[in-house]
This record gives sequence, C-alpha cells and structure tokens, in this order.
Amino acid sequence: MRITDVSAVYPRYQNTAGSWRTHFWQIVVRVETDGGITGFGYGGGGVASVEIINRHFRELLLDSPLNSPTDIASIWDRLYDASIPYGRKGLAIMALSGVDLGLWDALAKAEEKPVCDLLSSTRINHLRAYASGADIAWYRDLGFTATKTPHRWTGDASAYDELAGWAESARAALGYDALLMIDSYMSWDAAVTAEMARRLAGHRIYWFEDVLTPDCLEEQASLCDVIKPVLLAGGEHEFTHYGFAEVARAKALDMWQPDVTWCGGITATLRILDIANTAGVPVVLHRGGEPWGLHIIAAGLCENLAELVVGRRDASADPLWLDAPQPVDGTLTVSSAAGFGVQINEGMV
Repeated sequence: MRITDVSAVYPRYQNTAGSWRTHFWQIVVRVETDGGITGFGYGGGGVASVEIINRHFRELLLDSPLNSPTDIASIWDRLYDASIPYGRKGLAIMALSGVDLGLWDALAKAEEKPVCDLLSSTRINHLRAYASGADIAWYRDLGFTATKTPHRWTGDASAYDELAGWAESARAALGYDALLMIDSYMSWDAAVTAEMARRLAGHRIYWFEDVLTPDCLEEQASLCDVIKPVLLAGGEHEFTHYGFAEVARAKALDMWQPDVTWCGGITATLRILDIANTAGVPVVLHRGGEPWGLHIIAAGLCENLAELVVGRRDASADPLWLDAPQPVDGTLTVSSAAGFGVQINEGMV
C-alpha cells in the first residue's frame, strides 16, 4: 500500500497544565493509505509540531510505499535528513515521532496484527506497571507495587526529611519489596543529588531521575558511582539514537528512559535499544504504560516496567485514546487488536 495523506492536529484538551505545555502537549497524527487503512500516531511538540508535519513532512510522504518495517525506516531517515537544518533534536523529532507511530499503526493494521507482533515473536502478557504521582493510598488500592514521586528542589533543606517521610509511607503502603523512585525534573544539582543518596540510603530508592539537564553528561557520569546503589536514570529529553550514542560514550546514566512519542518513535527506539544492549544499559521507557511504549515492552525488547502517570484519584482527564489498557492489580496487558489497539476520540480532534 501507499500513503495518500498525512495530517496532524492539536487536540481540544481541557485539562492541560497551566504551564509551558498549555499549547505544546501531545499531538495526533493521521496516516491515510490507498488500502483504506488509517494509522494513528501520538507525538510531542504541540502546535509547532503540527505545522512541521502539515507544512513539510506531508509533502515528503505522499505516495511513499508502506509495506514493511524497512519502508518505515526509510521514511524515518528521509524525514530526519530533510529536517536537519532546523531539527536533529526537539520539535522536529517530536513531530517525526508522531508520524513514525502512525506508520507502525497503519502497517500493523494492514497485517492484522498488534504492533508488538511486528516487533518480536515474543509476547509478554503481564506487564508490571508503576504509578507516577503522589496518591500512595490510591496506588495501593489499585494493586501497584512500584511508584515514583515528583520532587522539585527549592533550596529548602527540609526536602530531605520530606522525601524520607514519603519513602516510609510508600514502603508501608506498597510493601517491603516495592520499587520507589524519585523524579526531580532537572531541579537538583550534583551536591543535592549526593546528599539525597546519603540521607535516603536506608530507604532503598531504586533510581533518581533527571537530576540534571541532559547536556550535563560528564557531571552525570561522575554522579553514578557517588549515589550507588541508587541508579541514575534519565533520557526523556534526549532524542534519537544519535543522542543516546553520546550518552553511551559518556557513560552518563545507569538507566535510559527514552520517550517513544518524543525520541523519534518506535524506529528510533529500536535503534536506541541496540545501543543500550551493546553498552549493557537497562531501558525503562518514559511513560511506557501508554499504548506506544507498551507494545515495545510486550515484545520483550526492554525492561518489564511500564510508567503510568496516574496522578490523583480526583483529577480530571481528557479521554483522547479509547480502549487503552487499564491497570489490573498493578499490571497491564496489551490488546490483541490490530495496530496499537486504541481508537481516537474524534470529538477531541
């Protein structure tokens, strides 16, 4: 089959955070083919990314063959090369991610297979999920045995005791063997990270995430030994296999966390996984509990640990994707439906 149209749209969100993400959250990409198959992708970059797809990528994609993963890889390379003057990282790759996922969805639908079955002959049916957020009691009730809390350093030393209290509460609620992680979203520095490792040593924290900005590779590399046995995790703000090759060379992280909807889609993630396997680095996908990353996990290509940004039990949400897998006793299962197994809520696009 061949591609007959490609379009992107910014959904009618009602509950986006009042921050830089207000108009720069996730986009929907629609890939039409002459076989009557429509694929849907999910990318980053918001309204700016929509313009890249509709005003540049689309004209490069029309009439392209779409019959194999090799075709998708060829398209990825073509779009990457064409966007080099303004791309390589950031918005252009977030846009490319959405296109790539739409291509994989369309190809899997044409093959009448779930995406995971295109990626591997392996199928893992029970995928361990971890809940990101602060509502520990709710996560316990949902059966989670792993959780990650957000933390923003403000310079107040009381944060050390606050995080120790969180760890005690999470351990009590979720069990002795629960996985506990902390995401600082680039708000710590090396000294704070080292002190956190020292103060929280008795709480068996699994990883510290995004402690520094992604450009601080050498400084992150020096922290890995300092905070052991806590792992230094990150990578959601890194792009493509080219970017992760630099992370590997610097030995900057103990655990990589590419985001499939930002780093270049499944095609880039597969290339990143090849580098990670060679370097002996585990990969836990950022927001991997969403359908796009979940199929990679189900194919057995990375660690069996899927992030769900659950938030609070009373929080409002936008029902953009219908039929997405829901946690049962802290686990997820991919659908056997073709493609990513989800439907778009047309009322939001």
